[in-house]
Amino acid sequence: MRVEWALRLKGVEYEYIEEDIYNKTPLLLELNPIHKKVPVFIHGEKVILESFIILEYIDETWKQFPILPRDPYDRAMARFWAKVAEEKVMMNAWRSICTQFEEEKEGYLKHAMESLEKIEEVLVQGKSKFFGGEKIGYLDIALGWMSYTVPVWEEVGSMKIVDPILFPSTAVWMENFRNHPVIKDKLPPRDETVVYCQRISKEIGARMAAARKG
Repeated sequence: MRVEWALRLKGVEYEYIEEDIYNKTPLLLELNPIHKKVPVFIHGEKVILESFIILEYIDETWKQFPILPRDPYDRAMARFWAKVAEEKVMMNAWRSICTQFEEEKEGYLKHAMESLEKIEEVLVQGKSKFFGGEKIGYLDIALGWMSYTVPVWEEVGSMKIVDPILFPSTAVWMENFRNHPVIKDKLPPRDETVVYCQRISKEIGARMAAARKG
């Protein structure tokens, strides 16, 4: 979705090919033999992998509607917070949903919310509608998954990850991002996503439990 959001914001026409990540096609394995994952971005004869790298390539290739900050320091910080959100918030929140052990659930959720506190501070300091100011930027796209996925995860895991009282700026940002005209038309069906997350979290939880038992 990150790649599609960036292309739509820049007004770039593209063709989208759906890939079943549980029944990978020979084309995907050929284009991404190392990670064997999506997304894969094809531009002419060039193949670019990994969503964050693809975003930067898109921003350098199509100059309209700049996504990354122009200032080197701001650009570096946007990359840093994107990495924090991916590795600290997303992974810990997802693990808290999957684990079958209550003490682990609480621990993962605590770590996720500690990192979320830092992201909340970034939004408060900016005092703007989006991380990118008054328009969507790189960090908004990088963290955009939160606006759609977190409410789904909260329902699946019967928990609260982004409490509007604890994280008011993040909660408002999620709503602003999710309701942006370019974004809201490019989100997967919620009901299908809930069912998918329920199934996958149970499967991963069972594997986590088996690994813990040794």
